This record gives sequence, structure tokens and C-alpha cells, in this order.
Amino acid sequence: MALQTERIRAICFDLDGTLADTDDLWVARFSRTFHPLRFLFPRSNPAPTARRMVMGIHHPANFILEVLDTLGWDDEITALGRALRRKGEAPGAKLSLIENIPVMLEAHFHHYPMAVVSAREEESTLQFLEKHDLNRYFQAVITAQSCEYTKPRPDPLYLAARRMNVPAENCLMVGDTLADIRCGQAAGAQTVGVLCGFGNESDLRRRGADLILASTAQLASTLLASAAS
Repeated sequence: MALQTERIRAICFDLDGTLADTDDLWVARFSRTFHPLRFLFPRSNPAPTARRMVMGIHHPANFILEVLDTLGWDDEITALGRALRRKGEAPGAKLSLIENIPVMLEAHFHHYPMAVVSAREEESTLQFLEKHDLNRYFQAVITAQSCEYTKPRPDPLYLAARRMNVPAENCLMVGDTLADIRCGQAAGAQTVGVLCGFGNESDLRRRGADLILASTAQLASTLLASAAS
């Protein structure tokens, strides 16, 4: 499918793997865990195996979260995670930005209202945005606690659209996973899949993403070039 740029009046961004470099964080954690056994890995480097594990775990984890959300247990799971977290720890503040994200957001800032539409819990989402001074770019921040149901259902995108005063079908949903693409499609929005996170091109293409980019940072050149032509 081809992206119809003339339809776009607002942009919604996923957070993990789209704005935040979450997959590299988990790869680094797994690599450190495997480091004492590095002699078992090709070239004594556990990182490639760690990356395959992270990508392989992501889809089942998303499925489990979707089931918990459907059952209405997502708030309980979030509360449990907070209780188990060490006091004073700020998980959102540990996340790094994907390269050139601020440049991309600045380029869109005066052309489109923008929102974050994430399945991450609210506290860590806000920590991430505050750490990297991104709050000023977004008219709405939708998290796992904002709606009764989260992605891949369309509820979060509908809420973001209402807060930006834009019809959902005129939004563009940008994300790295099938849940992002499904959420956008269910709301009647166009979708962009990015390969800088947990998703892979073949899955995103089969699901029907309107455009696939190597990185979220490429979105500005794509949209603004189309608007100028």
C-alpha cells in the first residue's frame, strides 16, 4: 500500500523501539548476563544471540500483554511491577533516544500536532519524555493506563485523535510492531512501520503497513518531501 500524505493531519508515535532505543537496552542486559559464558558463543560474542532472543521473546510477550489487557488485569500487573521495582529507580529515565529523533520531531512540530501512543505504563513513559525534553512536542501522551484497552485495539489512537482534535482516519500511526500497525488500521488511520525496534520487515509488510522505514528519524524527510512536491 502507498502512503497518502494528503490525508495526514496528525502523527502518533509508539515509544519503545520507535522513539526509545529499547531493544538495544535489552540486548545489552542479556549480553551482560551471558558474559561469563562468552566462550560458548561464536567469536566469544554473546550479543548476536542476545539480539535474536530479544526479538524472539517480543511477539509472545505482546500476546500475553494483549490477553491480560482483554481480561482487565493490566492495571494489576502494572501495580505489581511498581511494587517489585527498587525504590528510587526510574526505568523510563534509563532509556536512550533513537538517533536523530529530536531533529525529526522538530521538523514536524510546526506542521502536525503529535501524540505518543504507547502500551508502556504512564510513570516510565513520562520519565523518558522528561529526561529527553520531548514533552513540548506532544499534544497528547497516551499510555497503558489512559484507556480501558490498549494496543492493538484502536482505543488509544481514538483518544489521542480526540485530544488533538483530528479525526482518527487523518492520523498517522508510527511504530515498530504489529500491535502498532493493527491499532492504526483498526482506527482507520494510515500506518508506518519502522525497523529500528522489535519488528521485522516481512511481518510489517504482511500486516499491510502503508510505509516501512529503516528508522523513525527518516519520517521527516519522507513526509515533508511529499508535502513540498
